[in-house]
Amino acid sequence: MNLDRFVAERSATWAELEKLVERARSKPERLGPAGIRRLGSLYRVAVADLSLGKRDHPGTPAVVRLEELVVKAHGLVHGSLGHEETVRGFFVTRYWRCVREDGRALALSAALLFGPAALTYIWALLDPGGAANLVPASFSTVTQPKAHGAHLGLGVGVRSVFAGTIFTHNIEIAFLAFVGGITFGLLTAFFLVYNGVVLGVVAGLAVGSGNGSVFFQLVLPHGCLELSCITVSGCLGFRVARVLIDPGYLKRSEAFRAVMPKLAEGVLGTALWLVVAGLVEGFITPIGLGVGPALALGIGLAATFWTLVLVMGRDRRQAGLSVEMRPAVSQTGPAFQR
Repeated sequence: MNLDRFVAERSATWAELEKLVERARSKPERLGPAGIRRLGSLYRVAVADLSLGKRDHPGTPAVVRLEELVVKAHGLVHGSLGHEETVRGFFVTRYWRCVREDGRALALSAALLFGPAALTYIWALLDPGGAANLVPASFSTVTQPKAHGAHLGLGVGVRSVFAGTIFTHNIEIAFLAFVGGITFGLLTAFFLVYNGVVLGVVAGLAVGSGNGSVFFQLVLPHGCLELSCITVSGCLGFRVARVLIDPGYLKRSEAFRAVMPKLAEGVLGTALWLVVAGLVEGFITPIGLGVGPALALGIGLAATFWTLVLVMGRDRRQAGLSVEMRPAVSQTGPAFQR
C-alpha cells in the first residue's frame, strides 16, 4: 500500500483518536464509559497502523506524527489501569479477566475435554473389555476388587503414589495444553481430548467394576478444580493459536509478543490454583471423606474458582482494553493533519 492511500484510509481513525486524547487531558475518566471504550478501540487500531507504517513508510511525517499520537494515547490507556498493574491487581482483577475475556476459546476447551469424557464413560460401562485397552498402566487398579471404604482399598504408600500420578498427569496436561497453542492449536486439542478420554474410561471402569464410590472419593475433592485449570490452560493455548492464525495488521511475531505477557499471567495464575488442588490432594483426599463430603468439597472448590472468574473477571471500566490488539476496521476520511 502506498503512503497516500495508507494515510487516506487510516486518517479519520487517527483524527478521532487525537480528539479523544485532547478531550481526556491525561484523565481518561473525562471521556465516560463509552469514550473509554472508543479510546481503547482506536488505540489498538493506531498501534497496528503504526506497526504497518514503520514497516512500509519509515521516517515519513505521517508515520512520525502517528507515533507521537500513539505515545500519548498509550499513557491514557495503560495509565487508566491504575492499581491493576500491581501484584495485587494481578490477583484481584487481571488473572480473572484473562480467563473470562475469551468465552469462545473457553467453551471450545471445555467441549474438547468433557465431551470425550462423557462419551468414553458410557463406552466403558457398555464395553469394559474394549475400553480397558485405553487405560494407562498407572490406572489399571481401578477394576481390581477393593474393600468397601475410602482410598480404593490401598495402603498409604500406594495411595500416595496413585494420587500423585493423577496430580502430575493433570499438571502435565495443563502445561501441554497451553504450549500446544504454538502448533496452531492442534496439540492443544489433542491433549484435551486425550485427557478427556482417559478420564471417562477410568471413571467408567471404576463404576462398572463396583469401585465407583471409592474412586470418586479419591478424585472428586481435588479433581473438579484440576479439571477447571486444565480447561483454562486449553483456552489459553487456543488464544495463542488464534494470534498465530490471524494476527490482524501485525506480523505474527509482533502479535505473539503482544499477547504473551497477558497469557503468561494466565498460566501463572492457573498454576497457583493447581497448587491449591495439589494441597487438597495431598492432605485431604487421603482421609477418605465419603462420597457426599468429597463431592461437596470438589464442587465447592470449582464453584469458588468460577465464581471469581464471573465476578472478579468483569471489566468494570467496560473499556475493552485488550493486550491482544485485535483491531477493528479502520474508517476512511480526510488526511491526518491539523
